[in-house]
Amino acid sequence: MKNTVLNFQKAKKDGQKLTMLTAYDYSTAKLIDSTGVNNILVGDSLENVKLGYDDTISVTMEDMIHHGKAVCRGAKNALVIVDMPFMPYQVSVEKALENARCLMKETHCQAVKLEGGKSVCPQIKAMVDAGIPVCAHLGLTPQHINAFGGFKNLVFVYLFKLFDVVIITRTR
Repeated sequence: MKNTVLNFQKAKKDGQKLTMLTAYDYSTAKLIDSTGVNNILVGDSLENVKLGYDDTISVTMEDMIHHGKAVCRGAKNALVIVDMPFMPYQVSVEKALENARCLMKETHCQAVKLEGGKSVCPQIKAMVDAGIPVCAHLGLTPQHINAFGGFKNLVFVYLFKLFDVVIITRTR
């Protein structure tokens, strides 16, 4: 039976353990799916792992759609979450919504994932209001590596951002 966002939410509420692995292609997704893993992430880390780049900021919507389609075809039961790449959601709420819709429609994934803190809360709200499930990546955000001078500095910054998001989401 296909895992859904509602199954994910219920499992979390009931304190059940959830499993997630990353896949970038059909055969890996099919293998992961056969093990009973609940969720599969199509991560922008494909830039490093599969395409040989030094960071994740070069990945495009087209890359994510291509790999997302393959993973969704291989995952018959796992809920598939596809990363939104760097910049297609930061520009504006409208552009974020347009790109999230495109990612969902083209790949047939069950949710999108984006990085950020309070600066992307309006985008998250717009997506959720439009019926697009969102997995918000809080904490260490590799897409922001250049803004903070590398991963070492990023580790010190993320705790403060996480605290801001917790305060914002609890007041809504």
